Amino acid sequence: MSDTEKIFHTIARPTPLSLKETMEEILLYIKEKPTHQYEISIGSDSPGFSGKPISIVTALTVRRIKNGGRYFYTRGRPAMYHQIRDRIYAETMSSIMLAQEIRGRLGDVLGDDIFWEDQIHIDVGNKGLSRNFVDEVVGMVKGYNFTAVTKPNSYVASSVADRHT
Repeated sequence: MSDTEKIFHTIARPTPLSLKETMEEILLYIKEKPTHQYEISIGSDSPGFSGKPISIVTALTVRRIKNGGRYFYTRGRPAMYHQIRDRIYAETMSSIMLAQEIRGRLGDVLGDDIFWEDQIHIDVGNKGLSRNFVDEVVGMVKGYNFTAVTKPNSYVASSVADRHT
Protein backbone atom coordinates (compact mmCIF):
# COMPACT_ATOMS: atom_id res chain seq x y z
CA MET A 1 0.00 0.00 0.00
CA SER A 2 1.53 3.27 -1.13
CA ASP A 3 2.00 6.17 1.30
CA THR A 4 1.17 8.74 -1.37
CA GLU A 5 -1.62 7.24 -3.49
CA LYS A 6 -4.87 9.09 -2.66
CA ILE A 7 -7.24 6.19 -2.01
CA PHE A 8 -8.97 6.95 1.32
CA HIS A 9 -12.14 8.98 1.65
CA THR A 10 -13.88 10.50 4.65
CA ILE A 11 -16.95 12.66 4.97
CA ALA A 12 -14.89 15.21 6.93
CA ARG A 13 -12.64 16.02 3.94
CA PRO A 14 -13.73 16.80 0.36
CA THR A 15 -10.60 15.36 -1.27
CA PRO A 16 -9.16 11.83 -1.06
CA LEU A 17 -6.36 11.08 1.41
CA SER A 18 -3.22 9.00 1.13
CA LEU A 19 -2.50 6.30 3.70
CA LYS A 20 0.00 8.62 5.37
CA GLU A 21 -2.56 11.44 5.56
CA THR A 22 -5.17 9.02 6.91
CA MET A 23 -2.76 7.94 9.66
CA GLU A 24 -2.11 11.60 10.49
CA GLU A 25 -5.88 12.24 10.75
CA ILE A 26 -6.28 9.25 13.07
CA LEU A 27 -3.35 10.36 15.24
CA LEU A 28 -4.76 13.89 15.52
CA TYR A 29 -8.13 12.48 16.52
CA ILE A 30 -6.61 10.26 19.22
CA LYS A 31 -4.32 13.02 20.50
CA GLU A 32 -7.34 15.35 20.96
CA LYS A 33 -8.37 13.20 23.92
CA PRO A 34 -5.48 10.87 24.74
CA THR A 35 -6.96 9.61 28.03
CA HIS A 36 -9.98 8.04 26.32
CA GLN A 37 -10.07 4.46 25.13
CA TYR A 38 -10.27 3.78 21.40
CA GLU A 39 -11.48 0.87 19.33
CA ILE A 40 -10.19 0.33 15.81
CA SER A 41 -12.57 -1.69 13.62
CA ILE A 42 -12.29 -2.56 9.96
CA GLY A 43 -14.83 -4.19 7.69
CA SER A 44 -15.51 -4.70 3.99
CA ASP A 45 -18.55 -5.06 1.79
CA SER A 46 -19.34 -5.28 -1.91
CA PRO A 47 -22.49 -4.88 -3.98
CA GLY A 48 -24.64 -7.86 -4.93
CA PHE A 49 -23.89 -10.13 -7.85
CA SER A 50 -24.35 -8.43 -11.19
CA GLY A 51 -22.30 -10.55 -13.58
CA LYS A 52 -19.85 -7.65 -13.84
CA PRO A 53 -16.62 -6.82 -12.00
CA ILE A 54 -17.30 -5.32 -8.56
CA SER A 55 -15.25 -3.21 -6.17
CA ILE A 56 -14.83 -4.11 -2.53
CA VAL A 57 -15.21 -1.18 -0.14
CA THR A 58 -13.15 -1.42 3.06
CA ALA A 59 -14.02 0.89 5.94
CA LEU A 60 -11.83 1.83 8.89
CA THR A 61 -13.51 3.21 12.00
CA VAL A 62 -11.81 4.79 14.99
CA ARG A 63 -14.30 4.86 17.85
CA ARG A 64 -13.63 6.94 20.90
CA ILE A 65 -15.46 4.78 23.44
CA LYS A 66 -18.59 6.60 24.67
CA ASN A 67 -17.59 9.74 22.75
CA GLY A 68 -18.08 9.41 18.98
CA GLY A 69 -15.77 8.33 16.22
CA ARG A 70 -14.41 8.84 12.72
CA TYR A 71 -14.37 6.64 9.67
CA PHE A 72 -12.46 6.34 6.43
CA TYR A 73 -13.04 4.07 3.46
CA THR A 74 -11.28 2.89 0.36
CA ARG A 75 -12.57 1.20 -2.77
CA GLY A 76 -10.60 -1.67 -4.29
CA ARG A 77 -10.00 -2.30 -7.96
CA PRO A 78 -12.95 -3.97 -9.70
CA ALA A 79 -12.66 -7.75 -9.91
CA MET A 80 -14.90 -10.59 -11.00
CA TYR A 81 -16.19 -12.99 -8.34
CA HIS A 82 -18.11 -15.97 -9.67
CA GLN A 83 -18.90 -17.53 -6.30
CA ILE A 84 -20.11 -15.93 -3.09
CA ARG A 85 -17.36 -17.75 -1.21
CA ASP A 86 -14.68 -16.04 -3.32
CA ARG A 87 -16.23 -12.65 -2.67
CA ILE A 88 -16.56 -13.22 1.10
CA TYR A 89 -12.93 -14.36 1.24
CA ALA A 90 -11.79 -11.32 -0.76
CA GLU A 91 -13.74 -8.97 1.52
CA THR A 92 -12.25 -10.61 4.60
CA MET A 93 -8.69 -10.50 3.26
CA SER A 94 -9.11 -6.85 2.25
CA SER A 95 -10.06 -6.06 5.86
CA ILE A 96 -7.21 -8.13 7.31
CA MET A 97 -4.59 -6.53 5.05
CA LEU A 98 -5.69 -3.01 5.96
CA ALA A 99 -5.91 -3.94 9.65
CA GLN A 100 -2.34 -5.26 9.65
CA GLU A 101 -1.09 -2.08 8.00
CA ILE A 102 -2.97 0.15 10.45
CA ARG A 103 -1.93 -1.92 13.48
CA GLY A 104 1.72 -1.70 12.50
CA ARG A 105 1.75 2.00 11.70
CA LEU A 106 -0.25 3.14 14.72
CA GLY A 107 1.55 0.70 16.99
CA ASP A 108 4.90 2.23 16.00
CA VAL A 109 3.69 5.71 16.98
CA LEU A 110 1.27 5.10 19.86
CA GLY A 111 2.46 1.79 21.27
CA ASP A 112 0.52 -1.45 21.39
CA ASP A 113 -1.66 -0.30 24.30
CA ILE A 114 -3.83 1.73 21.92
CA PHE A 115 -5.38 -1.48 20.62
CA TRP A 116 -7.57 -2.80 23.40
CA GLU A 117 -9.54 -4.87 20.93
CA ASP A 118 -8.95 -4.29 17.26
CA GLN A 119 -11.74 -5.91 15.33
CA ILE A 120 -12.48 -7.17 11.86
CA HIS A 121 -16.18 -6.91 11.06
CA ILE A 122 -17.20 -9.60 8.59
CA ASP A 123 -20.29 -9.39 6.42
CA VAL A 124 -21.42 -12.94 7.28
CA GLY A 125 -24.02 -14.29 9.68
CA ASN A 126 -26.07 -17.31 10.60
CA LYS A 127 -28.77 -16.45 8.05
CA GLY A 128 -28.62 -15.94 4.31
CA LEU A 129 -26.14 -17.10 1.69
CA SER A 130 -23.07 -16.41 3.82
CA ARG A 131 -24.04 -18.76 6.69
CA ASN A 132 -21.94 -21.60 5.26
CA PHE A 133 -18.72 -19.56 5.52
CA VAL A 134 -18.94 -18.13 9.04
CA ASP A 135 -16.56 -20.61 10.69
CA GLU A 136 -14.03 -20.39 7.86
CA VAL A 137 -13.71 -16.60 7.78
CA VAL A 138 -13.87 -16.24 11.57
CA GLY A 139 -10.97 -18.70 11.73
CA MET A 140 -9.09 -16.69 9.14
CA VAL A 141 -9.51 -13.47 11.14
CA LYS A 142 -8.51 -15.14 14.42
CA GLY A 143 -5.47 -16.63 12.68
CA TYR A 144 -4.22 -13.08 12.12
CA ASN A 145 -4.78 -12.29 15.81
CA PHE A 146 -7.81 -10.02 15.35
CA THR A 147 -11.23 -10.27 16.96
CA ALA A 148 -13.87 -11.41 14.47
CA VAL A 149 -17.31 -9.78 14.63
CA THR A 150 -20.17 -11.19 12.54
CA LYS A 151 -23.74 -10.14 11.76
CA PRO A 152 -25.79 -8.73 13.36
CA ASN A 153 -22.96 -6.92 15.22
CA SER A 154 -20.62 -6.29 12.29
CA TYR A 155 -21.72 -2.69 11.73
CA VAL A 156 -18.48 -1.59 10.03
CA ALA A 157 -19.03 -4.09 7.21
CA SER A 158 -22.82 -4.14 7.04
CA SER A 159 -23.44 -0.41 7.61
CA VAL A 160 -20.34 1.76 7.16
CA ALA A 161 -18.74 -0.02 4.17
CA ASP A 162 -22.15 -0.92 2.75
CA ARG A 163 -23.06 2.78 2.62
CA HIS A 164 -20.32 3.27 -0.01
CA THR A 165 -20.84 0.17 -2.20
